[in-house]
Amino acid sequence: MDRAHGAALQLRQLPPTSSAHPLTGLSFSYKENLIGALLAIFGHLVVSIALNLQKYCHIRLAGSKDPRAYFKTKTWWLGLFLMLLGELGVFASYAFAPLSLIVPLGAVSVIASAIIGIIFIKEKWKPKDFLRRYVLSFVGCGLAIVGTYLLVTFAPNSHEKMTGENITRHLVSWPFLLYMLVEIILFCLLLYFYKEKNANSIIVILLLVALLGSMTVVTVKAVAGMLVLSIQGNLQLDYPIFYVMFVCMVATAVYQAAFLSQASQMYDSSLIASVGYILSTTIAITAGAVFYLDFIGEDVLHICMFALGCLIAFLGVFLITRNRKKAIPFEPYISMDAMPGMQNMHDKGMTVQPDLKASFSYGALENNDNVSEIYAPATLPVMQEEHSSGGASGVPYRVLEHTKK
Repeated sequence: MDRAHGAALQLRQLPPTSSAHPLTGLSFSYKENLIGALLAIFGHLVVSIALNLQKYCHIRLAGSKDPRAYFKTKTWWLGLFLMLLGELGVFASYAFAPLSLIVPLGAVSVIASAIIGIIFIKEKWKPKDFLRRYVLSFVGCGLAIVGTYLLVTFAPNSHEKMTGENITRHLVSWPFLLYMLVEIILFCLLLYFYKEKNANSIIVILLLVALLGSMTVVTVKAVAGMLVLSIQGNLQLDYPIFYVMFVCMVATAVYQAAFLSQASQMYDSSLIASVGYILSTTIAITAGAVFYLDFIGEDVLHICMFALGCLIAFLGVFLITRNRKKAIPFEPYISMDAMPGMQNMHDKGMTVQPDLKASFSYGALENNDNVSEIYAPATLPVMQEEHSSGGASGVPYRVLEHTKK
């Protein structure tokens, strides 16, 4: 009776928006979850706006002789300020909501970038062409919004104060140690095949990024939670685990950026965005479930609906990024008639190698058999003359006619 009475008193002392799980002792705070989700959504929206502002500034100054001319523009500095503000919002969101809720909300950034890109289209399109070109983006945005709604609605509600004791207890728990062992082995195998066997598949590179990213978000949540508690008056900066987590956060973020840079040199950015989001989100949710026990106390229906929201968001991001314009690579071919001192070999000023399909491949032809007859080079047939009987020296060859084959 005394134990039951004590448990009832503890439950009464919790705020009205919170409850506690009887087995784990974790509190469930819907208010803090909402704050974390709103901070993450706000942060991703602001980051998308900032990136588009900076991209717009770079495009406008593309022909400038000064490579750092964008430093002198207010637009670029506004984009930098908004980016820092958005990243701060995303960072703070980890302190209020479970990891499994914050990580999938990265789809908001993809949705915002797609909408901004559609609004600020420079070309004028006919309605038929516009729908045909952007129907995948519209469908993808709709699916991503539905998936995000399901994620926020059915996300885990477990919340735990990020104190030094709690983080240390999770760090030495056997499920997380086993998870870390599996992840380290998988990371070493992928790194071996990538470095030694030249396995440059996008899946290999982005799996390396995702494995590092899972440790980044785990440490970010710990650092952000301890900082928020310290600001609220419960000082946590005197725990050594805070500095261990901070060093791991910085190191994994730096190496993650290095692998992403290598992937961007070999693959299209839209493919990296879609595949990277799917792999990173899946592995990060798994890490959060093992380290922070996000899904403890959740019923099967909520877990299934949360998984369905993730799948719908994945499909929406894939459709959005699939419809992006791919950059046409520059091919170093030079049109012969553009070279100084080169005579034009065709009638009517036709070039030697015409630029077909309006690409940046100057004079590169994929199939010479399809070139029109008008582009064929002129031929000069020759005819050998008989030597005169008088032994007079004559020209052995003479040009009869200038014709085209």
